[in-house]
Amino acid sequence: MQPVLPHGFMRTNFKYIIDEVGALVFDPGCASIRLGYAGEDSPKFDVPSCVGVLTNPETNEKKHFIDTVSLGVPRKGCEVQNFMKDCMIEDWDVFDKVLEYSYSKCIKSESQYHPVLFSETSWNTRGRRERLCELMFEKYQVPAFFLVKSAVLSAFANGRSTGLVLDSGATHTSAVPVHDGYVLQHAIVKSPLGGDFLVNQAHNYLKEHKIEVIPPYMIADKQVVKEGDKPKWVKKNNLPEIATSWHNYMQKEVVRDFQQTMLHCSEAPYEEEAVASIPTEPYEFPNGYNNEYGTERFRLTESLFDPSYIKGFSSTMLGMGHVVSTSIGLCDIDLRPSLYSGVIVTGGNSLINGFVDRLNRDLSSRTPPNMRFKLIFANGSSERRFGSWIGGSILASLGSFQQMWISKQEYEEAGKSQVDRKCP
Repeated sequence: MQPVLPHGFMRTNFKYIIDEVGALVFDPGCASIRLGYAGEDSPKFDVPSCVGVLTNPETNEKKHFIDTVSLGVPRKGCEVQNFMKDCMIEDWDVFDKVLEYSYSKCIKSESQYHPVLFSETSWNTRGRRERLCELMFEKYQVPAFFLVKSAVLSAFANGRSTGLVLDSGATHTSAVPVHDGYVLQHAIVKSPLGGDFLVNQAHNYLKEHKIEVIPPYMIADKQVVKEGDKPKWVKKNNLPEIATSWHNYMQKEVVRDFQQTMLHCSEAPYEEEAVASIPTEPYEFPNGYNNEYGTERFRLTESLFDPSYIKGFSSTMLGMGHVVSTSIGLCDIDLRPSLYSGVIVTGGNSLINGFVDRLNRDLSSRTPPNMRFKLIFANGSSERRFGSWIGGSILASLGSFQQMWISKQEYEEAGKSQVDRKCP
């Protein structure tokens, strides 16, 4: 059975027929931009949002190094910049370079042949929406364009047009209520607790325990030492003068691997005695240092659910369960049952071991007794990480959606304001 379009999508008489070449789906985020063809199960490419920028001091010309391999080469004076800020496109020049790279090196096809569907954050501004629409039609000459809120797409990927989408990503976690394909803007709740926050917590822990984080680019040779012994490694000769932002980025990637591999959410609120009996697990750093980690694996993640564990705790930081219950509490009382019975979990940070089980426990205890609570999440890591892209892939390949694109002709007649009229 073909999925039904949410009511929030406006139909027009225009029907864009896709011949032979498929529509493209772009899903920009703070960690990476996902892209691929509509109708496929997962994005073909996952390009980091961080880009290496090298400025020529004489001509002031900038050279951009995009994607994991190119970005990972040490170069003198190469700075790292992210084109996203607060999940909105901030640096349009860098973003444009990433788009050029996407068409030339990833898709390997001309932009004028493919309709494009973009996801956007639920709090995107009108100016940015119009600028993206203008960029795609004016520079990339796309035949058709559409813009959809990422929360709506995540809900759609999970077979829902109504529900509360808890998206825990790199820079923050947000709870966004969606009703019949519309985002309820007044009830969006955000917390700065996300993947980057956990990376910082893990980095601080390593610093406190005097564990040096050495990125692989610095290491020429290493010896694997006994557990807890001082690492023995040889630094590479002739390394260029590395910019601080690039070194920090490479260091952060090492800590991120430690965070994703080792950290675990406890099933119940953290208690030292309860987790003390859990076996330790070994981890080896790139420089050969290895050690076993036990209770700290659970203590570091506890701040996601109970922010009072954070040094310098601020009341603006809401734990995962609190974010959801606050958002639903801001919605109309008649909508709350459908939101509690459809809490959709998405985002890369939700893939931490034990995250869903702990969230389920926390929310079950917060749900009013007269409400039925249900947590919805994809079991596969790629389905949860790429939730909004997959929703876009489903939507852009539906036959009933084809009459809803903003066509090149409509753009030429009415201009960039079309994006606000046609894209909810």
